[in-house]
Amino acid sequence: MSSQTIYRGVFPVVPTTFFDNEELDIESQRRALDCMIDQGVDGVCILANYSEQFLLSDEERDQLLDVCLDHVAGRVPVIVTCSHYSTRIVIERARRANDKGAVMIMLMPPYHGAALKADETRTYEQLARVAEQIDIPIMIQDAPLSGVSLSVEFLARLAREISNVSYFKIEVPGAANKLRALIEAGGDAVVGPFDGEEAITLMPDLEAGAIGTMSSAMYSELLKPIVQDYGSGDAKAAAAQYHRILPLINYENRQCGLQGTKVVMKEGGVITSDVVRHPLNPMTPASRKGILKLARDLDVLALRWGK
Repeated sequence: MSSQTIYRGVFPVVPTTFFDNEELDIESQRRALDCMIDQGVDGVCILANYSEQFLLSDEERDQLLDVCLDHVAGRVPVIVTCSHYSTRIVIERARRANDKGAVMIMLMPPYHGAALKADETRTYEQLARVAEQIDIPIMIQDAPLSGVSLSVEFLARLAREISNVSYFKIEVPGAANKLRALIEAGGDAVVGPFDGEEAITLMPDLEAGAIGTMSSAMYSELLKPIVQDYGSGDAKAAAAQYHRILPLINYENRQCGLQGTKVVMKEGGVITSDVVRHPLNPMTPASRKGILKLARDLDVLALRWGK
């Protein structure tokens, strides 16, 4: 796809699938991708935090990059998360994703643990160096996990001064206010304002100017009409659909985390196992029962895709 393409809509995070012994399950990985494409997604994001990227070896990352991009085979755009504290490693990951056919990379600011964080100067330098090496856009992930505070002024400066930096995934408290301020401060340089955090604040974020959402892969087919209706000017229809599925979004976000999608996909025959890698906790029986009930009530595609 052309670098001039504006990516918008629903770009959920692809779960990384394992067998019960925590080894990669490649066939389940391919089925998960096919299920997501059948949900009607506008694109997907691989190797993100919701993909358990922090539990993968470098060799597994490379294998998953190849498997996912080869299997998707251009059916939908693929964003690849390349975050790392080391600028050299980020550049290597970004080049590989670019060469393999990714349409965009996503980066968090450089951090390692609670105390080792790059300041704005070093963050700017890392992004500038990465941008020099690739010809696809960069999405900045502004999330509490990094512990790094990214001001609106700094994000707008990145957009204005580094041409590749044109997409922003905002998933901090007060996301709508930050999106609105960023769009105003960055102007046309902010090409793709997105929200995240399982779309739990999707309606106010759309009202603030978001053109896309990066959610989990559990119920993408239910999110897409919301984004489409809002984009076409039917805010009332969008709000009605959002309020209908909000209990499921809230339950996933507050009770399940990244385990939720795997539980639903396993129940629906999409993947073989819903295991997450240690030291992540498996879902409690009560949460499993709760998320499956809500998913069944809404007849999500992932619950029946593999049956």
